[in-house]
Amino acid sequence: MVVVYSMAEPGGGGGGGRSGRTADPSDRAQLASAPVPLRRVAALFAPYRWQVATVVALIVASSVVALATPFLVRLVIDEAIPRQDVPLLGWTVAAMVGVAATTAVLGVVQTWLSTTVGQRVMHGLRTAVFSHLQRQSLGFFTRTRGGEVQSRLTHDIGGMQSVVTSTATSLASNATTVVGTVAAMVALSWRLSLLSLLVLPPAVLLTRKVARMRRAVTAERQRSLAELHAQVEEGLSISGVLLGKTLGAGPAQSRRFATTSEDLVGLEVRSQLAGRWRMATMSIVFAGIPALIYLAAGLPATSGGMTIGTLVAFTGLQGWLFRPLMGLLDVGVSVTSSMALFSRVFEYLDLPVEIDEPADPVPLDPAAVRGEVRFENVSFTYTDGHRPALDGVDLVVPAGTSLALVGETGSGKSTLASLVARLADPTRGRVTIDGVDLRDLSLGTLAQVVGVVAQETYLLHTTVRENLRHARPGAGDAEIEEAARRAQVHDVIAALPDGYDTLVGARGHRFSGGEKQRIAIARTLLRDPRVLVLDEATSALDTRTERAVQAALDEASRGRTTITIAHRLSTVREADRIAVLSAGRVVETGTHEELVAAGGRYEELVAAGEREVALAA
Repeated sequence: MVVVYSMAEPGGGGGGGRSGRTADPSDRAQLASAPVPLRRVAALFAPYRWQVATVVALIVASSVVALATPFLVRLVIDEAIPRQDVPLLGWTVAAMVGVAATTAVLGVVQTWLSTTVGQRVMHGLRTAVFSHLQRQSLGFFTRTRGGEVQSRLTHDIGGMQSVVTSTATSLASNATTVVGTVAAMVALSWRLSLLSLLVLPPAVLLTRKVARMRRAVTAERQRSLAELHAQVEEGLSISGVLLGKTLGAGPAQSRRFATTSEDLVGLEVRSQLAGRWRMATMSIVFAGIPALIYLAAGLPATSGGMTIGTLVAFTGLQGWLFRPLMGLLDVGVSVTSSMALFSRVFEYLDLPVEIDEPADPVPLDPAAVRGEVRFENVSFTYTDGHRPALDGVDLVVPAGTSLALVGETGSGKSTLASLVARLADPTRGRVTIDGVDLRDLSLGTLAQVVGVVAQETYLLHTTVRENLRHARPGAGDAEIEEAARRAQVHDVIAALPDGYDTLVGARGHRFSGGEKQRIAIARTLLRDPRVLVLDEATSALDTRTERAVQAALDEASRGRTTITIAHRLSTVREADRIAVLSAGRVVETGTHEELVAAGGRYEELVAAGEREVALAA
C-alpha cells in the first residue's frame, strides 16, 4: 500500500501555503484606529444566513464522510484481501469510490454556495461604497488620493471574498477535520496517537519558521514589484511619455527601471529558494512522521498487536492532520486581515455626507424656473482654513442676465460660483434660485437647473456621442448634433474618421483644449439648464481659440442666467453686471463702463491686464 501526500507548489494556496504568517502591522494599526464590531460584519451576511448555515453543514458532512476512507482501507487490507472475500472487497471498493464522489459533489456545492454569498455581499458593499462616495463633497476628493479610493473599492472589497470562501470555510473545514481525524486516530490506536501528539508540535514549529523566512523575502519582492509597476505607469502613460520626451528624461527613467528590475532578479531567486526550502522542510516532515509511526508499530513495546490495515489507515489519517492543523494555527492572522479589510471599507461608509439630500425637498419644475440667483449675506470658510474665503456677500442676478466675477487669485470667485452648483454649502447665509434655498432642492433637480462649464474639461474614455449623452442619457442623435452645432463643434466632430462614434482617447487627448471646451459646452447645452456657471472656461486658451470658444459660450448663454468667472477681463466687458471681489468680499459692482469711470479696483485690474497684453506683444 502506497500513501501519497500531496504538497502545494512554492507560493501556492492552501493552509500550508499560508503557514507561518504573522499579522501585518498595518492591519493591527487599522483595527486599533477603527475597530469593527462583529455584529456589523454578521449583519452583512444576515440575508444569507441559511446559505451560510448550509455551507457549514456541507463542510462538516464532507469532512465526516471523508474519515470513512481509512477505515475502509483497513477493512480491505485486514479482512477482504486476506480472506479472498470478493463480495466484501467489491462493496468496500465501491464504498471508497462513493466516499470520494460524495465529498467531491459536496465540495462543488459548498464552493458554489460560498462563492455566491461572498460575491453578493461584495456586490452590496461595492455599490454602497460607490454611491456613498459619489455623495461626498469635492473637499473629500481633494484631500484623498484617487488611488486610495480605487484600492478600497476593488482590492479591499475584493479581498473580503476570502472571509467566506477562505477564512470562514477554512476555519470550519480545518476544525472539523482536526477534531474528526484525532478522534479516528484514537479509535484506531491510542498509542500511535500519543506518539503523533509528541512529534507534531516540533514539526509544525519548524515548518512555520521556514515559512516566516519565505514570507519576509516575498514581502520584499512584492514591494519591488510594486515599485516596478509604478515606474511603468509613470513612464509609459501618455502624460509620463510626454514629460519624459520634453524633459529628455527618457534615459534616466530607463536606468531607474533597469536598476529596479535588476534588484527584482535577486529577490525572485531568493524567493524561489526560500520556497524550495519550505518544500524541503515539509517533505522531511511528511516523510519523517510516517517513518516514526512505522518504527513504533514495529516495536513490540508500542505496537499493541497492531494490524497492517490499522497501520496504513492510521498513517493516512496522520497525513490529513498536518495541513488543517497549520491552518487553525493561522486563523488569528486570517481573521485580523479580514477584519482590517472590513474596517477600511466601513471607514468610507461611515464618512459624513456634507452635501446631502434635503429631508423634505421643495418641488420645483426645472422647465418653469426663471433663473433669478441671490446671494444673501453669504460667508464660507474651508474646514482647514483660518480666514473666510467669502465674507458677507450680497448679490442679485436677475433671471436671464449675466454676472461676471473678477478679482485677483484667491479673492473668492471660484468659491462663490461653486455655491451656485452646491458643490459646497455656505457657512453662513444662503444662496437661492427663484427664492428657493438651494439646500431645500433635491440634488437631481439642482443638476437640471444649474449647468457648469469649468476650466478643466473632463472627457470620458468612450465615444464623442456617449460623452455628450452622459449629460442626458435619453437624448437622441438629432438632439446631440444640434447641441454640438450650437457649441460650434459639430464640424470638428463630423470630420473625424468615425464622426460622433470616434473614441476621444484617455482624458480627451485626441482633441485640442478649445475643442474639448466646446464639447463640454455642447454637453451642458444638451441638458438645457436655466442657470449657467462658467468657471474661467477660456483662461487656458490662446487668443484665436478663445474667440471660437467665447462664441460658443455666447450662444450657450443666450436666454439664460449666466455667472462667469473671468481671468481675462476682455471676456466680461459685455456682462450685464460685474462684481469685483477682494479677500472674499464684494468691493465694487457695476457695468464695465461704470467701473472704469469710477477709477477703483476694477480700473486697476483692467490697466494691469492691458500692460500684460502690451508686454506679450
